Amino acid sequence: MAKAPVLTPQAEDFPRWYQDLINKAELADNGPVRGTMVIRPYGYGLWERMQQEMDARIKKAGAQNAYFPMFIPQSYLTKEAEHVEGFAPELAVVTHGGGKELEEPVVVRPTSETIINEYFSKWVQSHRDLPLLINQWANVVRWELRPRVFLRTTEFLWQEGHTAHATYEDARDYASRIHTDVYGDFMTNVLGIDVVLGRKTARERFAGAINTLTLEGMMRDGKALQMGTSHELGQNFAKAFNTTYQLQGAEREFVWQTSWGVSTRMVGGLIMSHGDDNGLRVPPRLAAVQVVVLAIKGEDAVLAKVREIGAELEAAGVRVVVDDRTDTPFGRRAVDWELKGVPLRIEVGPRDLEAGTAMLARRIAGGKAPVQVDSLAAIVPGILEEDQAQLLRESRERREARTVDVKTIDEAVEAAATGWGRISWADLGPEGEAKLAEQGVSVRCLIAADGTVPAADDQEGNLALVARAY
Repeated sequence: MAKAPVLTPQAEDFPRWYQDLINKAELADNGPVRGTMVIRPYGYGLWERMQQEMDARIKKAGAQNAYFPMFIPQSYLTKEAEHVEGFAPELAVVTHGGGKELEEPVVVRPTSETIINEYFSKWVQSHRDLPLLINQWANVVRWELRPRVFLRTTEFLWQEGHTAHATYEDARDYASRIHTDVYGDFMTNVLGIDVVLGRKTARERFAGAINTLTLEGMMRDGKALQMGTSHELGQNFAKAFNTTYQLQGAEREFVWQTSWGVSTRMVGGLIMSHGDDNGLRVPPRLAAVQVVVLAIKGEDAVLAKVREIGAELEAAGVRVVVDDRTDTPFGRRAVDWELKGVPLRIEVGPRDLEAGTAMLARRIAGGKAPVQVDSLAAIVPGILEEDQAQLLRESRERREARTVDVKTIDEAVEAAATGWGRISWADLGPEGEAKLAEQGVSVRCLIAADGTVPAADDQEGNLALVARAY
């Protein structure tokens, strides 16, 4: 196996390992303004694949893509008191434009509930206009005091869905559908991360929501990462913006709403869930490059063969790159691809050509072995699926092994030093949650006794998952 470049070992300094990997795998750089980032092509390729997979699921759930301005009149945010209070410390406010002071300051969107509701109130007139299901792919700005690339940045990329419904039940069910069928399915079956689907406590709920559903992933250092959220907004924003629809008679009723989003934070989650001391490991279903075919030498016959293999794999539906840059040493190229986490490398040199074989290197399962060239198109798809399953299995086993049942606040804090604690919510309660927060530990979510998402905070038997979090 090619010798990997030196990364700070995870066990020695996990945050340093994370930053080393982002730099050496050429995923992103810090931007010129503190808290911003430049996403490099390979890192952006991961985000593009996430977009593609998510967008297909969102559209299957009935939502249509639209776009709303990034500048929001400051007065819009003040219409929903809890919302503006929750976001006030993070706002970036523009006071001057075109060399003049603005009559009204504008906010660079931290999220779009307010501006979208301004237009929902115009677009929704009768029950026939409902449900209204809108999604947008955009950037947002939240002034970050302690930035970390992908995890917490002042500007980040995301999707945000916003919907309006005729009834509470319809809105509740749609928020749940996004939570499970869109986000849960994607994170489990594409990202290969065994996320826990749960319900946020009132303390952790989105500002302006009546309920927040979350997906929490355990990273390799035992900390939690909130991977995505889906919110029931009730009628709070509808009342603030007078978003109503006409019933059968003259009576009008406020709509019930949802909002939901995931962001480039998922790239950070991918790195910290699957990366090892040799670099990134990308789940095959997500990978923009599933297989790289490397020419070891620049001989014409070798170059012709790697291009032929690449074409055959592409025809078999595999996302493949042919690396025939033989002016760069083979060892360096192999190390670079290993660092970037491409699931499979197929290496071909003159000796392989004579034997009718190629060397197959597996980034996820590990190891290298010769295989018959004429069998590659048949066996590669199955190997990719094996490796996809392995990453999910590792994620699940890690979470299960490092989640322990606890009974006291002290035990919960101790559990959070290396993983997650699971404690009865009836025993912990908001008072205990506040005490945990004083020690840097939070209730990540509530789950029912059977592991499902509870219908209410006070549902009998609810368990709280507690952890330190990014």
